[in-house]
Amino acid sequence: MGEVPRAKLGSQGFEVSKLGFGCMGLTGIYNDPVPEQVGISIIKHAFDQVITFFDTSDAYGPHTNELLVGKALKHLPRERIQLATKFGIVRFDNSKVIICGTPEAVRSCCEASLKRLDVEYIDLYYQHRVDTSVPIEDTMGELKKLVEEGKIKYIGLSEASPYTIRRAHGVHPITAVQIEWSLWTRDIEEEIVPLCRELGIGIVPYCPLGRGFFAGKKVVESVPAKSFLESHPRFQGENFNKNKIFYWRMEKLAEKHGCTPGQLALSWILLQGDDVVPIPGTTKTKNLDNNIGALRVKLTNEDLEEISAAVPINEVSGSRFINDNFLLASWKFGNTPAKNSPAAAQRI
Repeated sequence: MGEVPRAKLGSQGFEVSKLGFGCMGLTGIYNDPVPEQVGISIIKHAFDQVITFFDTSDAYGPHTNELLVGKALKHLPRERIQLATKFGIVRFDNSKVIICGTPEAVRSCCEASLKRLDVEYIDLYYQHRVDTSVPIEDTMGELKKLVEEGKIKYIGLSEASPYTIRRAHGVHPITAVQIEWSLWTRDIEEEIVPLCRELGIGIVPYCPLGRGFFAGKKVVESVPAKSFLESHPRFQGENFNKNKIFYWRMEKLAEKHGCTPGQLALSWILLQGDDVVPIPGTTKTKNLDNNIGALRVKLTNEDLEEISAAVPINEVSGSRFINDNFLLASWKFGNTPAKNSPAAAQRI
């Protein structure tokens, strides 16, 4: 399709493709894992389409996603790839989320990821979830050492609160904040987005298609069997029935713009700013090509407002988390002090 536009994350000179690729789904979560060679071919295809920003984590699998990405990188020129991975989630399932952000864990996780990915450095290293039992300054101090040693180039935070982002940025510049942002998940717009722009931090939205909800009729008509989505509140029962109207509205708007609903939803997030780089994932090359096509969709400010109005955020049914244990690992709780609450401010 020609060259994908570039974007700068943060103010430290980190440049990536304007559209990234989230590798998580290649090793399961939403569907069964794809065969190794298929996963490698999808990553190679993304690069052939000039996507150079790839996202993984040690928690995906766990570990198997990094191994797959590492094998795929052997087929690509490392100097042209921007590789992001994460640490901090020791284990998560439907019953609990175990998080660790001690300096010792930071270093050991980084060393393990470098080995699995079989690379000499990680371009962007995120704390996947903030460990509220460890001062963020301690975690950041160790990450800063890893930058100085050349093991990582840039530091990111995922699902961190405004309070934590500001404190972390005071220790070492944060290059990017990865957080859920899509047409039906927009709670970051009030505080997180303005803060990132104040501090010169890039924004990397994950699940920019609403966990596939806006990507096509297939998910709207039937949630994939044995999928993580079966237990997601927004895809269950009456919530799902109420939410379907948003897809049908987007389908009508997409016809007007000569694109697919998924392309329209992705174009909406792409146009939220030059500092916004979404990372949709997929297990099919046709879906990948469809996502890349969103870069060609042209929208005016009036179009963006019309699209936003089609999905009123206060009408979306269901939490964006499976249960409160995922909420505990989010920026909404734990690492966000209550306003005017000195006691809460002592939690980290």
